[in-house]
Amino acid sequence: MQIVFGIDFGTTNSALSVYRNGAVEVVAVDDINQAGNLMRSVLYFSEENEIFAGNQAISKYVEDGAAGRFMQSIKTFLPSASFQGTEIFGKRYAIDDLVAIILKKLKARGEAHVGCRVESVVLGRPVVFSSDAKKDAAAEQRLAQAAQKAGFKNIWFQYEPVAAALAYEETLQAGQERVVFIGDFGGGTSDFSVIRVKGGAFKRADRRSDVLSLGGVYVAGDKFDSQVMWDKLAQYFGRYARYKSMGKDEWINIPASITYTLCQWHRIPLLRARATREFLRTIKRTSDDRAAIEHLENIIEENFGFALFRAIEKAKCELSDTGMARIRFSECAMSINEGIERTEFEELNTENFRKIADCIDEVVAQSGLTPAQIDTVSLTGGTSKIPRIQQLFAARFGHNKAENRDAFTSVVHGLGSSVPLFV
Repeated sequence: MQIVFGIDFGTTNSALSVYRNGAVEVVAVDDINQAGNLMRSVLYFSEENEIFAGNQAISKYVEDGAAGRFMQSIKTFLPSASFQGTEIFGKRYAIDDLVAIILKKLKARGEAHVGCRVESVVLGRPVVFSSDAKKDAAAEQRLAQAAQKAGFKNIWFQYEPVAAALAYEETLQAGQERVVFIGDFGGGTSDFSVIRVKGGAFKRADRRSDVLSLGGVYVAGDKFDSQVMWDKLAQYFGRYARYKSMGKDEWINIPASITYTLCQWHRIPLLRARATREFLRTIKRTSDDRAAIEHLENIIEENFGFALFRAIEKAKCELSDTGMARIRFSECAMSINEGIERTEFEELNTENFRKIADCIDEVVAQSGLTPAQIDTVSLTGGTSKIPRIQQLFAARFGHNKAENRDAFTSVVHGLGSSVPLFV
């Protein structure tokens, strides 16, 4: 009996499926909620040199009062040529070492579930890690190396939207055919495909001819959060602060590079560089907004970036159901209670929505079909629930074609369904 794992290593969450005896099963991987099918793609290194992954990392991070090193959105660094690794409490970790820790935990959970060692895996990957072909190839290679370090010997890759389409295919009756547009919205990328699917047992066939088009854009859940941070909250952390340099009377703006980094939650730890911290301590003396600089120092030194962006994400999710939400955050003698309306959120992210809309249109055009010739639209991922995203698809395909599949496990289920294509 051959057993193969499917792993959806995501920017925000990761999931695991098992293929055995011709069937696919999604395995619970949440340490906190034993019935949970998702594990947060985060790491926490305590000052006692312990390493925690997933939801356990979050619990330990909070328990320790953010004393150690917390890392999130690690997947985002895979295509980065400038990020080769990082030093944590005197030990250096390459990017594939960090990813391997998460994959190893998923592997152990899966092996405990099936009761044996498993050395084969189908890994999901976005259509575009990067628009740069060399960086895209390097990202896939790093992910493969991470899987090897986690203990896998046989490694295959499947595009995430294709995996979602294969999961959809299993809902069809034998002989039933559909042309489906798949929208897979993750934390880092939004990936799309147009694929021909058919119900029935013919999974071992070469499916390349059924994939009519593929495309993706580096805009997804994290990008929306970053935009809110930039426009609504960065003011509390020195976006508009000025300072005077030694011996001069002219005002100088805080470097935009610091604020840009602050607005990308996975990059905030980079601000802990000694030069940056020394710079902030120096300019604080002459700044016209000393409190904002102190808040910026605190979020860097005390690792509060994760908590802040969770507050932003919570408000964003609430806006999918209500017309207004509030971003609430209180740490280190500062308190934020900022209101945001759905219309304001959509206006702030106008350019992000435009990029997604353009990519949708491009993928449809590449398929050689018109929207009317596409039978079904299947959307997965948390960002797919944003009303403006749903409106983009309704405007192109109509309301009657949209189907919201399991928002978080369709891809990982499809990765398990991909196994017969490789073995």
